[in-house]
Amino acid sequence: MSARAQTVRLTPPQQRALVAFAKQRGLSEYAMLARVVDAGLASLIHGTGNQIDTREIVAELASVSTRIVDVERMLDRALFTACAAYCYARSAALGARTNDDTITAEINAAYDRQRRLSQEKRR
Repeated sequence: MSARAQTVRLTPPQQRALVAFAKQRGLSEYAMLARVVDAGLASLIHGTGNQIDTREIVAELASVSTRIVDVERMLDRALFTACAAYCYARSAALGARTNDDTITAEINAAYDRQRRLSQEKRR
């Protein structure tokens, strides 16, 4: 099969773009035009590959949102556990004979303080 010659009329902006792309790639205008035609025909035949399915995006966002909620819960539990460990260790280090109710109040206060500080950092 042999190639066929075609006449192509370009607008001035299209011509400037073609010349600029040809210079960037070190090609002649004619060779660049051939590449543009090849790429254009390929995108018409095969599609551009950028067709986005909105349902897929929504499903992925819902999945990410669910995972973020799970991570937030886990981090919240880790923060509470760290506060509890700190308060019990502090009580033991000070040699204070405090009961669990007092330590529980300290744990909750430390937890609330850390949550409040984390909220302030976001603003």
